[in-house]
Amino acid sequence: MKGLVFAAIAPHGAIAIPEAKPKEDPTLASATTAGMVELGRRFAAARPDVAIILTPHNVHVEGAMAVVDAGTLAGDLMQWGSTVSLRVPVDRDLALAVRDAIRAAGIPVVAVSYGANDPAASTHPLDWAVLIPAWFMGARSDPQIPVVVVAPARDLPDDVHVRAGAAIARAARESGKRVALIASCDHGHGHDAKGPYGYTPKSKEFDDAVVAHLGRDDLAAVAGLGSAFAREAKADSFWQMLLLHGALDRDRWRGELLSYEAPTYFGMICASYVPQEAAALA
Repeated sequence: MKGLVFAAIAPHGAIAIPEAKPKEDPTLASATTAGMVELGRRFAAARPDVAIILTPHNVHVEGAMAVVDAGTLAGDLMQWGSTVSLRVPVDRDLALAVRDAIRAAGIPVVAVSYGANDPAASTHPLDWAVLIPAWFMGARSDPQIPVVVVAPARDLPDDVHVRAGAAIARAARESGKRVALIASCDHGHGHDAKGPYGYTPKSKEFDDAVVAHLGRDDLAAVAGLGSAFAREAKADSFWQMLLLHGALDRDRWRGELLSYEAPTYFGMICASYVPQEAAALA
């Protein structure tokens, strides 16, 4: 089987990683950590050659999506008070194929790199929304699973993201590789008045709706919530989920909600997607 073999919605709060939890509260976000460990197990069982990670926290290009064209990604969680760090290779062939597929669909997209003038020799910043899912899925395996990083564009319409997701799936299929697709998502960021974004009831409303739809394995209903609602909820997830929805054929994929919690000011979800034929063999 080639093309997409596994997909996930995974959080990117540093507290998901045991080594990054506050020393005074080592059990914080324990449900999320357990969900991420299970995602890692399922990821490994799918035996992907490469992971495409959809991130809201890398480059932001006005009016265009972005695909990282660099030889390597490197970063850490020092801004979150942790010494956790990673360095992972990029599958540049697939990265450029993803860029070309999105462009062929008539969607604005650019390839980006950092530092060295030769992209293959450059080391691009590894943001936390890539590092944290990769920590559990592929970055610490032997050998490491290379990544492709795709950044959505919130100033493009919702339906454009769905079309871009279909283009990503097409590039994965045509690559001849086994590909995992990870939507890196933290949800409503207004659960706690003491948090950096303040309190809004829309965060819980949005998260509750997403959880209900994912519990029924209905990504289309999640996509139907709309970006206006996501903005009101201060969510960091909706655009990556639109891409995921576009990439997964509803009749071919089976989704399972593994966990949800909002232990601090933002919501975190772990959900797994496998092709129906793989689910039947499980």
